[in-house]
Amino acid sequence: MGWEMKPRNYPPPDALAPYIRHFYLFDAELPDSFVLEDFVLAETAFVRVLIRGDWQGQVKSGDWTTAGQIVLFGANGIPMKVRVQGAFTVVGFAIRPSGWRSLFDVPHQQFADAMVPLEQVWGQWVGDLLPDFLAARTDEEIVDLMTAAITRRLEEINHRKSDPEMARFEVIARTDSTMRIEDAAAELGMSVRQLERRCLASFGLTPKAILRRSRFLDMAAAMRGFSSPTQHQLAALRYFDQSHLNREFRRFSGMTPGAFAKAVTPLQTAGLELREQDR
Repeated sequence: MGWEMKPRNYPPPDALAPYIRHFYLFDAELPDSFVLEDFVLAETAFVRVLIRGDWQGQVKSGDWTTAGQIVLFGANGIPMKVRVQGAFTVVGFAIRPSGWRSLFDVPHQQFADAMVPLEQVWGQWVGDLLPDFLAARTDEEIVDLMTAAITRRLEEINHRKSDPEMARFEVIARTDSTMRIEDAAAELGMSVRQLERRCLASFGLTPKAILRRSRFLDMAAAMRGFSSPTQHQLAALRYFDQSHLNREFRRFSGMTPGAFAKAVTPLQTAGLELREQDR
């Protein structure tokens, strides 16, 4: 393609670490007429600020929309198609599921596989931030702006504590995606029904969907060369049979494993790279 996308990943300050997984910034220099279509499959809700470019996402209705320049995306249980034209720069932050209730008054499931203007959720003051983002010249300035916005929201919502059980399930999902739901619930000291209710509120999806998505992303990262799993780890990731493997890849990428291996997916690949940097 003659261009390269370089995501940059920054950890949050200690005060925000219970709520924010990371800050991210990346851009791409593309010809003005070049149109790129891809998909994203986000494990967490995230906020994205469009600094420059023509960026659209396809929502459940099938419509393409921008939802504005400062947007809240819910976590994805299915791939969300995205389309960009020409050069673009986006920045944002990923929200820990265990920190969801610290930043929002409504369950995450209301935003799963959706994108909405952040000011609809946090208030009109969000729109006033855009000129400062557009004027920022360094990564540090942008990270400072995001830090200040998150801190303001925490103050508005009275600094609710993060959810320790959901923090533990985050670790399970990232490190043991083949664990049985019953075993995960027992490890967290709750019933399967309780775990499902808590996951819908914090992750936006059921525990089973969360683990299935994580398993796919682990395999996708290995296929893209971002991880080097041991033979034991690869064996754990393998699916029951080819039809099972095909079904999971179609669900989470819209493609067969063979098609995914050959596909050019720079936006989703950038997301996988950020995910591996965050381990």
